[in-house]
Amino acid sequence: MTHPERVIEAEDTGLRFTTSVNLTRLQELVAEWLELIGEDPEREGLERTPQRVAEAWAFLTRGYRQNLQEIVNGAIFHVEENTMVVVKGIEFYSMCEHHLLPFFGHIHIGYLPQGKILGLSKFARIVDLYARRLQVQERLTQQVAQAIQDLLAPQGVAVVADGIHLCMMMRGVEKQHARTTTSAMLGIFRESPEARDEFYRLLSTTT
Repeated sequence: MTHPERVIEAEDTGLRFTTSVNLTRLQELVAEWLELIGEDPEREGLERTPQRVAEAWAFLTRGYRQNLQEIVNGAIFHVEENTMVVVKGIEFYSMCEHHLLPFFGHIHIGYLPQGKILGLSKFARIVDLYARRLQVQERLTQQVAQAIQDLLAPQGVAVVADGIHLCMMMRGVEKQHARTTTSAMLGIFRESPEARDEFYRLLSTTT
C-alpha cells in the first residue's frame, strides 16, 4: 500500500524532507515498542518520542524512496581528457541491518573516465542514496561503485569505505577502536595494479 507524499519538518533537526512513509503507523509501533521494553510512552519525557522516532526513521531510510537518475538530475558532462578523478572523504551515515544500530565513516571514490564525468556533488548524493537504507558496509561499497559504473561507463571505478560500527561498540564484543575497511574495484582498477597504485597514492595525499 502506498501513502501520499507529505513534506515533514522534523522537530528535532529542523530539516524538511518529503516522505511517503505511513508515519501514523510508525508512531503506533514505536509506542508499542516502548511498552515492550518496560517504558511508559505517555510519561512526560516520552510523549512525543513516537512522532520524533517515526520522522527520524523516515529520514534515515529515505534512500528506499529515491532513485539514481533522479538524484543525478542530468549532471553528466562530456570531456576530452580522461584523467583519473578521486573524491575523498565523503561522510556517510547508515543503519546496520543486523541490529538496527548506526555505522558511519567516510567513502573515497576514484574513476577513470571514458568521455564522461559526473558533477562532483553528485558523488555525495549517490553515497547517501545507498547509505540511507538498512545496510552492511560491504554491500554499500559495491552499490556505490556499480552506480557510478552504470552511469558513466568509465574505464573503471574504485571505492573504499572506512567505517565505525556501533553494533561492535555498544553491544557484543564492545570494542571501541575497531574500524572496518571495504573496497570495490571495477574495470581497470581490478585489472591493472598500476591503476590501483595511482588511486591509492592519490588517496594518501593530504594537499
